[in-house]
Amino acid sequence: PEPNSPSSPHDMGTAKGSLPRVSAGASESNEGAPDKRIPVTVITGFLGSGKTTLVNRILTGDHGLKIAVIENEFGEVGIDDALVIHGDEDVVEMNNGCICCTVRGDLIRILAKLAKRKNLDAILIETTGLADPAPVAQTFFVDDEVQQSYRLDSIVTVVDAKHVIQHLDDIKPEGVENEAVEQIAFADRILLNKVDLLGGETEKQEVIKRIKAINAFAPMLESVRSEVDLKWLMGIGAFDLARIMKEEPDFLTSEGADHQHDSSVTSVGIEMEGALDIRALNSWLNTLLKEKGVDLFRSKGVLSVEGTDEKFVFQGVHMLMAMGSSAQEGYGRDWQPDEKRLNRLVFIGRNLDRKELTDSFRACLATL
Repeated sequence: PEPNSPSSPHDMGTAKGSLPRVSAGASESNEGAPDKRIPVTVITGFLGSGKTTLVNRILTGDHGLKIAVIENEFGEVGIDDALVIHGDEDVVEMNNGCICCTVRGDLIRILAKLAKRKNLDAILIETTGLADPAPVAQTFFVDDEVQQSYRLDSIVTVVDAKHVIQHLDDIKPEGVENEAVEQIAFADRILLNKVDLLGGETEKQEVIKRIKAINAFAPMLESVRSEVDLKWLMGIGAFDLARIMKEEPDFLTSEGADHQHDSSVTSVGIEMEGALDIRALNSWLNTLLKEKGVDLFRSKGVLSVEGTDEKFVFQGVHMLMAMGSSAQEGYGRDWQPDEKRLNRLVFIGRNLDRKELTDSFRACLATL
């Protein structure tokens, strides 16, 4: 689609741009005085929607802001810390549970530490793809210390246009929420990502129709590779507590621990030293996606390949896979001389066999 600026919640387009200088005092309080609390943008969206890519675009944007990033991952092996492009920003990783339930106390403690930092302009929180954003948002209103230091600026939901309908239609066990639905329902901004993967205008309009049926209030913008005008996302004061309270009257009193994940969705993490045979690796990944792609919601990894100092990165969503290396822009830096060449992979989905995945990956090592 051609770049254009949306004039209403229903206009769609892509846009490039830099974020104007906005500080913690960019908005005003209810009394009209400048609100000097640190603005927080929560970036959510289902597995593989493009959240980390969006974070990287924000961090590398020409905006001059000092931003801290809080990463939350689903699984025992952290990958996103290696995928986020580090500059002067602080990146804090939380991979010991879901931010919306089991590690919410950790989030509060991290926010307390960051509040002591000077000249911090904004905070980004990237949730796991299986998070319900409601308990995360609730944190900024029910904890006194957090509320004194921070204001929730917006919840941005990144949507994988190619796969969103199948996740919206996913039948969950009784009492288990559909995270893809909750993430769209709670959004202040919706970034309809990966529109280039759709089959045409008819398919796109069906996706838009399904999203609007869940949330007709949030402005929506199309994107490819999470490319978007950053001033559409940050410093916008879009979170509307009154609207949330109207739709969910118990928002400020309900317990985040009530959120239940689908127990049929699990993660398998692999950490293994050694250089990989690139041909064996490609064959393994192709076979894996062909045989397990339907049940494989998300796959990603940072890899060491024999005969090169380039750091290889792969990311997959169901049967779609992309791989690149540090020789390309946006894939980080090469393996450093003093850096441990540790292969790290994460698979999230249904019917995952940990032993089978680990053993078959080990067979890709150049030297066993």
